[in-house]
Amino acid sequence: MYIRQFQMSRLIVFSYLVGCQKTKEALVIDPAGDIDIILEEAAKQKFRITKIVNTHGHIDHIMGNAELKEKTDAAIIIHEADAQFMTGYSHSTLSMFNANPSPPPDLIVKEGETILFGGGELRVIHTPGHSAGSICLYAPGYVFTGDTLFVEGVGRTDLP
Repeated sequence: MYIRQFQMSRLIVFSYLVGCQKTKEALVIDPAGDIDIILEEAAKQKFRITKIVNTHGHIDHIMGNAELKEKTDAAIIIHEADAQFMTGYSHSTLSMFNANPSPPPDLIVKEGETILFGGGELRVIHTPGHSAGSICLYAPGYVFTGDTLFVEGVGRTDLP
């Protein structure tokens, strides 16, 4: 499994390109900023991005969904508890983050389900607290935590 981390936006969100080196199918976790950097790396590795997985629906983690979907036609995936939340941001909130609204999800997931890409898979672990639909994504040896965990600390739990 190929994994590349990108530090995005002024809010320091980590986005990930995760790919199957055999089939060249890949997904992006939390596209939060300069989508072109992710697309350049995907092209360099000859990956075809087929899925966009959001660890939760907060704007800083979904603000690249629209552009990435437009450029790749990848399916947007999010936990069922954050599905409606991700598309309900006001124009003023979107403007504050210089973000476009996210398209609605193409696939809703819940605890224990598996997201497949090429020969790889990520298991969904529901970790509510940061948001009702926060998830972690597990593959042997790796856990993508979104904002469930922060670098050197636990994630925030004071948000709705």
